[in-house]
Order: sequence, then structure tokens, then C-alpha cells
Amino acid sequence: MKIKQPIIPFFKQFIKDSTSGKRLKKNGERISPQSIKNYQYVLTNLVKFQTETNFELRICSASKLNTRELSSEKNYWKKFYKKFTEFLYKKGCYDNYVGANIKHIRTFFNYLKNDKDFATGDFQRLFYIRKEEVEILVLSPEQLKFLIHDQVFDNALSPAMKRFKDVFVFGCTTGLRFSDIFNLTNKNFEKQNNDWYLKIKSQKTKTYSFIKLPSYAVAIYKNYKPTSSRTSVFGSISLFIFNRSLKNIGEMAGFINPIHVTRERQGKTKSTTKSTLRFCDKMSSHMMRRTAITTLLILGMPEHLVRKISGHSSSSSSFNRYVHYAQVYIDKEIDKVHSKLENF
Repeated sequence: MKIKQPIIPFFKQFIKDSTSGKRLKKNGERISPQSIKNYQYVLTNLVKFQTETNFELRICSASKLNTRELSSEKNYWKKFYKKFTEFLYKKGCYDNYVGANIKHIRTFFNYLKNDKDFATGDFQRLFYIRKEEVEILVLSPEQLKFLIHDQVFDNALSPAMKRFKDVFVFGCTTGLRFSDIFNLTNKNFEKQNNDWYLKIKSQKTKTYSFIKLPSYAVAIYKNYKPTSSRTSVFGSISLFIFNRSLKNIGEMAGFINPIHVTRERQGKTKSTTKSTLRFCDKMSSHMMRRTAITTLLILGMPEHLVRKISGHSSSSSSFNRYVHYAQVYIDKEIDKVHSKLENF
């Protein structure tokens, strides 16, 4: 016999257990704050979905269901998947966001089954997780060199904007994520003979990196070096203000070439805007890590060494996208040379 229970309280308990440490990762580590935020976004979406569509969100133990009831339950979750994803798409969401919601719901089902011994019936296997390949936007080596070396441009910036630019350049050189950069202290910098190295453990991946710094990155560090070893080298700044400032810096630097951005909904390509965007409009903290990886590849560093610096595994699909992007860039540069040779 079916005994239906509302699913929202279970999901709230899932978030509570993830936050408190009662629920851990498979390796015994605590769930990251970002993952918990993602769970909260999913909860908000589920509540809105239930309220706006009048779709009853409930769950029942599948352990004592007969064949007919199991078939009925299977159809219920098929209907949920279809209705919930349609709801998100109508809100303007794209495949990656919709897929992330479904992925977290599947994680929730596994929590019920493994942590709460709730017989979910494995209906979450019916949920397909869509993914899309979002175009990689990075600084070209020429653009990065401009931000590093153009003194006239540097002098035109206010102290606050210069700080943002320096942090951005440092990130585009080291490949560090926004969260890691603003946690750097003097302890992360080490001088060996005449060379400076950055040693850091990534907050997200927990991997260690030991990166030799070029002279301009060392100069940036020394310019902001605090007197206390506990103080952040670059201070603190909100991600929103940082990203907004990068767009202004890009505009001032003349990075205004038009770009056309597309995304995917249900596997179909959609243009994100009716008007043409400029390159500077898409500059953000995400561009730092991507620029660092592609720059190393473009300038000829072997893939296995770039992987070691970036912390990507040998089977990482995201790293392969960087390799492809770098090869396309190299091909374009080769075409320029060939075109000059073809004309006598």
C-alpha cells in the first residue's frame, strides 16, 4: 500500500545534514559550502515548481509496492522529470543549469537510500542529466601582454581598478580560482635562491600546486605584500564587484570586439541575446583560470605539465576542451603565416 509523504521536508533535512557534517562525501570530507548553496537553489526551485504548477511533490517507500503500484510510481517520476525540466526551461534556464538541478536531485535520492535507508526504488535513474558545451572565452596572449606591460594604460587606472587588474593578471598567470586568490597570504609565497614560487592547496579540488612565478607576478605580490602573515595579500572583495570592474577594465583596454554567444536548451542551440555582445561584457573571474591554462598550451607547454599545474585529471573532459581551443588558436595563427607565404 502506498503511504505518500511530502518531499520538501526530506529535502530540507538533506540540506541540514549536509551542512552539519552528518552527511559527508564518500572520502569522508565535509560537503563544500558551494554544494550546499546549490542544494538550496534546487530546494527553492522545487518549492516554486510545486506552488506554481500545483504538482504534488511526494515520495513513498517502494519496498512494499506491488507490480501495479511500482509501475504507477515509475510513471509519476517520469512525469515529474518532464514537468520540472519544462518548468525550468520556461523560466529561461539552459541545459547546464537544468542538468545541475537534476544531478542534485539524484544525489538527494541517493542520500535517502544510503543514509536514511529509505527504499527510493532507484527511480532517479530515469532522470537524464543534460550537458552543454559552453564556448570558452579567454584572453589572447596579446591581450594578456597588454594588461601586464602597458604602462600608459596602467597609469590611467584608479588605485582600486589597478588592484582589480593586478589580481586578474595574477589569476590569468597562475590559474587560481577567485576563492583561492583572495585566501593567499605571505605563507603561500616562497623564495628559493633567486626564484619565487607559489604553493597552495585548492579549496575546491584539495590538490596541491607549486608554481614558479614570472617576474611581473612577483612584482604584483611585492606591491600588495602585507606586514602580517595572516592577512590576505589582495584583501577582500565581493565577486559581484570584481566581475563588474573587470568589464570596465576590458572596455578601457579596448577589448570591445563583437562576440556572438549561444547556449543550449534541450539540446537545441539558442542565441542568448538579440544584440551583439562585446568581449569585455563577458569578462569575469572564470576567465582567469581558463586564460592561464590555454596560454600555457598555446605557448607550447606539454599537456601533462599543464594538467599538473591546473590540477586536472588525465581523463578530464573540461581539460580536453582547453586543448581543442588552444589548437584552434594555433591553427588560426598558422593560417595567417601561410596566407603571407602564398602571396608573392
